[in-house]
Amino acid sequence: MEQKEVPIFIDGENICFLPQSSDHIDLYVKWLNDPKVRKYSRNIIPVRVENAKRWFEPRERGMTNFLALEIWHKKDKKPIGNIFLTDIDWVNGWANVGLTIGEPDYWNKNIATEATELILEYAFTELNLHKLHGGVIFDNIGSWTVAEKTGFSLEGIQKHEFFVDGEFLDVKKYCILKEDWLGRKKE
Repeated sequence: MEQKEVPIFIDGENICFLPQSSDHIDLYVKWLNDPKVRKYSRNIIPVRVENAKRWFEPRERGMTNFLALEIWHKKDKKPIGNIFLTDIDWVNGWANVGLTIGEPDYWNKNIATEATELILEYAFTELNLHKLHGGVIFDNIGSWTVAEKTGFSLEGIQKHEFFVDGEFLDVKKYCILKEDWLGRKKE
């Protein structure tokens, strides 16, 4: 899949973020429905291409509370996942952060860590948010390792929050404050 002439929104060392593209709906749907990918993403209902097309329909003007970007692998020149800021609260300065590496061949290669560091930089410097938070299913060791490696602090555990593969699983809730992120940047 060759990258079109779309300007890079955020540039990193191995990856970059581009706006999501309706040209890649089939790819997004593949990721969301892949049992390996969706297991800890809480995608319990199959997504159809027809439903995914609605994501790109025009919305009313004004401040959005949702940002979705594609994660592109620069060397391989292809999209490998998505990263999100959701439920953005512009008044109180916080948002949820989440990401999906949809291509399992790119797991365990520090891509999620680089993507998290890039979105933190963007959220705290350009959007001037004060706090980011997210939840990780307890068994998803890779994701909570990324959270801790990038400076997120454990706020607590939500017991039996999600039902996955026939059992209820706990969720680790994390957050990072802008001041703590700035302190890490100075180190």
